[in-house]
Amino acid sequence: MKKIQKQLILLSLFFMILLTAAGCGAKDGETSGKTEVRIAYFPNITHTQALVMKNQGTLEEKWKDTCNVTWTSFNAGPAEIEAIFAGEIDLGYIGPVPAVNANVKSNGEVKIISNATNAGAVLLVRKDSGIASVKDLAGKKVAVPQLGNTQHLCLLSLLSENGLKTVDQGGDVTINASSNADILNLIDNGSVEAAVVPEPWGTTIEKNGNAEILLDYDELFLNGEYPSAVVIANGDFMEEHPEYVKEFLELHKEATLFINENSKEAQEIVNSEIESVTGKSIAADVLESAFSRMTADSSLNTEAVMTFANISEEEGFTSKLPEEEDVFNTEFNQ
Repeated sequence: MKKIQKQLILLSLFFMILLTAAGCGAKDGETSGKTEVRIAYFPNITHTQALVMKNQGTLEEKWKDTCNVTWTSFNAGPAEIEAIFAGEIDLGYIGPVPAVNANVKSNGEVKIISNATNAGAVLLVRKDSGIASVKDLAGKKVAVPQLGNTQHLCLLSLLSENGLKTVDQGGDVTINASSNADILNLIDNGSVEAAVVPEPWGTTIEKNGNAEILLDYDELFLNGEYPSAVVIANGDFMEEHPEYVKEFLELHKEATLFINENSKEAQEIVNSEIESVTGKSIAADVLESAFSRMTADSSLNTEAVMTFANISEEEGFTSKLPEEEDVFNTEFNQ
């Protein structure tokens, strides 16, 4: 009897070791029988589809039997890219410039799979600055939210078109990289004479009273026909779960249609989601003005993205100019 009991104990231990090993070797979500889908976004109006889908729970409903959906908020492109490289994010909403940078640094593993929004940035000048045209930016200080980001590259292109250069290029235009909130204060106290900022900060600074719009959203860059946010995907996730990427993009397109057909409701949803993350809501009139300066659009504008890629490479923000076929994956839109 003791021998049998000993054998039973050893057998039980053997099965426990097997189960433990199996659990340790399982990928995220396998133990629950569901696939983990981890999505990155910013609490920004240019990431409108993400905010609408998150609020409405469309992905969770679509995948209730197959996937666990996790939404992670980021405040800057580099942090989101680091999370993708670390294998912590599968799909993400992000600006076109950091998207291209991620593609280059990952040797084509991170790809752009859809557009999200267009335009949504303006060039403001202090009312007492004497700046009446882009050429008048010579010798002035201009603020942008971040070096190498979408607004910065728009400004660099604008300066080049008007025969101007920044101080580090041997010219006399000084670039000041500061947060959007700080740019409001820099305009107020006269530390900078101009700024290129995304919405809703363009409207916020304009309504504050010390600055005015010099170039509106459709005058700043490519007549407003350029992406302010795109959707990227991790190469491993695309390879392992192409069906989920396709279904995600279908709902992304549905959200785009909803936003364009229900602007007022979409604004309320976006405001609610932004407040839930940041603790602050946006004034209704500011939000309405900001929405009028951008467009929700899921159609990829590869030419505009590659224009950003060219500027980024020329200015040294990316190590090389990628081939267009390496930057995008359009098979899931077919």
